[in-house]
Amino acid sequence: MLLVDAAGRLLLFRGFDPARPEHGRWWFTPGGGLDPGETYAQGATRELAEETGLRLSPAEVGEPVHTDVIEFPFDGVWYRQEQQFFLVRVAAHEVDTAGFSEVERGSVDGHRWWSGQELAGTAERCYPPDLAELLARLLSDPAVAPGGAAC
Repeated sequence: MLLVDAAGRLLLFRGFDPARPEHGRWWFTPGGGLDPGETYAQGATRELAEETGLRLSPAEVGEPVHTDVIEFPFDGVWYRQEQQFFLVRVAAHEVDTAGFSEVERGSVDGHRWWSGQELAGTAERCYPPDLAELLARLLSDPAVAPGGAAC
């Protein structure tokens, strides 16, 4: 999920792999795997509610604005994810992580809102790797219909 506030800043979480803490920390967007039978939009809204406290309907997130496939190890398991990203704009949102799973509580140690300039200039790892370029492209594209509602 690409959650963007009125200032054009993107919400990212910072985490690490509990099985490999020596590999450092990285920043990533809210989201996660699908539950059985879920559509991508349903999974995105469920994950958004669990990880940020923001509750939206699948219709409110609209259509995916980006897709990719990623493979990675996490907590001793190898994952292959086909990802769909949705763009949601909010006026502002106070992040509530009370819905984090046990794994998230043990592997996510922060969050912050990033400007496009901060993302483009950081030496920190961010995922997806082309996140700064993706955000700049989406925010400058008038054809991208933002989903979401003002909060």
